[in-house]
Amino acid sequence: MKSENILVIGGTGKTGRRIVQQLQELGHHVRVGSRSNQPSFDWHQPEGWAEALEGMDKVYITYQPDLAVPGALAAIEQLVKEAKRAQIKKLVLLSGKGEREAELCEQVVIHSGIAYTIVRASWFNQNFSESFLLDPILEGVVALPQAAAQIPFVDVQDIAAVAVEALLDEKHNGHIYQLTGPRTLTFNDAINEIAKASNRTITFIPVSVPEYGEGMRKANLPEDFIWLIEYLFTEVLGNPNNSEVTEDIQKILGRKAIDFSDYVQRTAATGIWNKN
Repeated sequence: MKSENILVIGGTGKTGRRIVQQLQELGHHVRVGSRSNQPSFDWHQPEGWAEALEGMDKVYITYQPDLAVPGALAAIEQLVKEAKRAQIKKLVLLSGKGEREAELCEQVVIHSGIAYTIVRASWFNQNFSESFLLDPILEGVVALPQAAAQIPFVDVQDIAAVAVEALLDEKHNGHIYQLTGPRTLTFNDAINEIAKASNRTITFIPVSVPEYGEGMRKANLPEDFIWLIEYLFTEVLGNPNNSEVTEDIQKILGRKAIDFSDYVQRTAATGIWNKN
């Protein structure tokens, strides 16, 4: 296999850093697309994108904070134009499962004239250990909306492995993959598994979306972050179609998707849920 030059946008994030590691282990030349890297990549500074794309063959795209937010569509349109100028051969876009706004961004990539793969992911396991749910878990009280939603949480290790396959193998060109874990859980189920594995008492409290939003405002979280979280809880978790379990991970990787329990055991062993 010849070495490829691959730009990983969001290369320090949850999926990106794992993709970078896997590609480097396979001997590929990886450029980490982040504000701190050189050349830097910043979604808010499109004048720097051409330099980040220069000399690259393929690009992994993850948009921060989410493809659903205002401004994402225009940014993806601009990036695709720059990618065409740079003669990029392949785009792999991380998208959200069941997000209508994200699907508009997907269409830009699909109709770009560049080979592509779309990777739609369900909610990440790692939201409980590397994102906004970690602090409430450490505090021992987790209050969340959509308590009855059945969620097929997916592991970012699987997302990264699928993205690497999509970047390196042309047989994935033109495909849209929907990535989920092997089963569904409610938030209460998930918190109970984490509590048991970390030998802690963690209380789960069901709340409404407006109540959750009010709690975030009292915590002085940014309004755009609150909007996004409310959107995800309403449009994504509130849609029963997003409870579907798919077998795309097994189809692509030749093994079963990582189960939430395996993620919990692995993560509990790091001690991250026992820091207080």
